[in-house]
Amino acid sequence: MRYASIIIISAIVILSALWAWNFSPPFRTKVEDIFSANTFQTLEVRYSAESIMERHRKDLLKDNEHVYLSPTLKFYPYLLMEVKYNRSAEKTGEGIILWGLVDGEMVINTSTWEKTHGFSDCIASNATRQEFRIINALAGHGGSCDREGLSKFLNIENNVLDTWADVCRKKSLIVQSGNTYRLHLQNPRLQVTPETRLDQNLVTKQTKHAIRAKKRFRNAQVEQIARAAFGPDFAIRKTTEVFLPVYSITVQNPDGSQMTTYWNALNGSRISSPYFTE
Repeated sequence: MRYASIIIISAIVILSALWAWNFSPPFRTKVEDIFSANTFQTLEVRYSAESIMERHRKDLLKDNEHVYLSPTLKFYPYLLMEVKYNRSAEKTGEGIILWGLVDGEMVINTSTWEKTHGFSDCIASNATRQEFRIINALAGHGGSCDREGLSKFLNIENNVLDTWADVCRKKSLIVQSGNTYRLHLQNPRLQVTPETRLDQNLVTKQTKHAIRAKKRFRNAQVEQIARAAFGPDFAIRKTTEVFLPVYSITVQNPDGSQMTTYWNALNGSRISSPYFTE
């Protein structure tokens, strides 16, 4: 009787799990996360924490009373997209894009880790392809343009421009001063070729027992904003989620306070974005 009860209970648990797997996406996602928690794809660690600490010792340690604490390594999510786009009237471009799922910006060059500025705001406001026509037009005019010039450039009537611009203003993407519109961003950088320049190969490997940062943006949000920004001839062929290894290097000051800096383990450069300090 006891064994029969165990069999019945086991059967109920298995059937319930199968039902949840097939009909409950959140349950399936949770299970997949559990089984993938210790293995994921990451960009190669090319610089050790020790080499960065030694190279920047004079900058980080002011004197012998300042000492290093043990560095830590954390992994930040990026979306790797294989794309194609219209490079010119006669030529199609193909390549990959690395797009941050924490800071919301596209990486322009992996050697310098140069990035765009402004896409994060566009993702947060759910900017559409129509709104990107205004955003890209302003970016192409140095960030600002008068109403007449903008309507001529976009080849639309003034009343249509007013409607589009009003939506952009409500989303805090642009501001209007008299008869002039400008991007509501400090030092915007949005007009870029939709391809990340790779000065070195991006190697992926399996990493276990690592700390991963939480996403601020979903993969689908990044794909949507890329399509809106780069136009109808832009296509995403494949996406893969990869992680960037980042060191936290902490210095303890003589008074007991601490200063922490963050370093890209792929190229050895310092990271100043506030999104990498969480």
